Amino acid sequence: MTDPLTRTRLLVALFAVSTLALALVAAGGAAPGLLSADSPDRPDDPTTEGTVGYVDGHWYDDDLAVDDSEDAAVEDDDLEAVVSRSMARVEEIRNLTFQEDVPVEVVSREEFQGEDDVFGELNEDERLAQEVTYEALFMVDRETDAEDEVEAMYGGTVEGYYDPETGEIVIVSDNPENPELDETVLGHELLHALQDQHFDLSSYDRETIDQDNARNGLIEGDAAWVGTEYGERCGTEWDCVVPDGSQTEQPSDLNWGIYMTLFQPYNDGPNYVDALLEADDGWTAVNAAYDDPPASSSAVIHPNEEREPIDIEVDDRSNESWDRLEVNGEVASETAGEAAMVSMFGADVHDRSRPSVIESDELLTDDLSGYDYDQPYTDGWAGDELVTYVSADAADPDAADSGYVWQTEWRSSEDSRQFVEGYLELLDIHDAESVDDRQDTYVVDEGFPGAYALERDGETVTIVRAPSVADLDGIDSGIAATGPDSIGNATVDDSETNTGGNDSDDTDENDDDSIPGFAVPSTVIAVSIALLTARARGSVLP
Repeated sequence: MTDPLTRTRLLVALFAVSTLALALVAAGGAAPGLLSADSPDRPDDPTTEGTVGYVDGHWYDDDLAVDDSEDAAVEDDDLEAVVSRSMARVEEIRNLTFQEDVPVEVVSREEFQGEDDVFGELNEDERLAQEVTYEALFMVDRETDAEDEVEAMYGGTVEGYYDPETGEIVIVSDNPENPELDETVLGHELLHALQDQHFDLSSYDRETIDQDNARNGLIEGDAAWVGTEYGERCGTEWDCVVPDGSQTEQPSDLNWGIYMTLFQPYNDGPNYVDALLEADDGWTAVNAAYDDPPASSSAVIHPNEEREPIDIEVDDRSNESWDRLEVNGEVASETAGEAAMVSMFGADVHDRSRPSVIESDELLTDDLSGYDYDQPYTDGWAGDELVTYVSADAADPDAADSGYVWQTEWRSSEDSRQFVEGYLELLDIHDAESVDDRQDTYVVDEGFPGAYALERDGETVTIVRAPSVADLDGIDSGIAATGPDSIGNATVDDSETNTGGNDSDDTDENDDDSIPGFAVPSTVIAVSIALLTARARGSVLP
């Protein structure tokens, strides 16, 4: 299958979010053959490869001259010692040793934003597939460029990244005159370097949005767990190099749908790792999970449950007027997954101008630090596949010449009914109108324009979108029968529409750019995100 978010390399990046309440479970002793720094007698001849908590002459609890500096700017002569101590600290928490050194560079945000090779270039087919996918998820409207949305979000918020292709870490500083190092960010990124040295991060298939979120549930859950523990020890057990009041300002125009989709592994991943740590083998169980990572975001949202996804193959029922889009020689298809569907139904909770399918008190956690991705509309997800179609007559097709068939599978007919209920409400939010004499068919005029036809058959729900009602039969000849609606109406009484976090009529009072749950965080941590992933169609990650 094709993921429209194709990238030329894998980058594991960081951006600032409000504090997450992550469980800090200490588990697992020293691995066989390794000497722990917490042993009563430290070894006389420690080695980087054989001693946990010791790297290149530095123990994890060593004092460094930079600890007493007035700022967090680290000269080149001191950087090596800070990096070695930070590596030792990551080892101490994670109970694994580094196998080789990790190069680290500190750059200003202006330098980072000016690097053309950070964001990979999409070809025209990949770009179209991406636009259709994000339109289908109601995250990027017809008038907005999806690629620009992704790059704008990260260009202003990334705090650092690890590149498995080169084995290097780049820390991004918001101080252009005197770039500063944030050791907690460095610790997050070093954990990814440690993972890569032991488990080869580039070896994992990331062909779809859901597959990417699934893998990151383990990879980023592990990183977030360790990173949070690292941050807790700074200022209590350890002196750390951290900028005073350092915080990357979140952009006011953040695309919350994309954000929520990518954020899910860091929200739920630590709990997934906790479930592994509770096993008798502790960190050994986490290490073993890299040989058998979660297969879906659903497995991360619901740890300790059997959540193997159903393999779906959408039948082609189009006529000669429509072709399946091909990317790099193969049919363009996508699996959104449970996390992306929750984001589709919940992203509007941050928008004061419109209601939300999922209400704020159901979506935001009690401490407003994250999201609850276990939602009735989507918790019965068993699989989905979205296939993009383009008009056969269009020489250079764009989103206006495209459509899709999105088949979803659910664990029960009740689960499929709940999904349809949420989807119809989403259509209503976007002013959909029911089509006379066309069963379960609706038209949206603005934002996400087109004709939408729905079909529910037991555990299966199929959604077809076309530029017009007349085009629906061309994309899927069996989707829209004549007759009255059978699964509900898109339009509902305004008084019954969920209003999410925006249920106050007094919208002018205190009307500012604050974001519910993320407006004024008291502290900020860097949360690791596998952001820019080389998932080229049919290719192996470098």
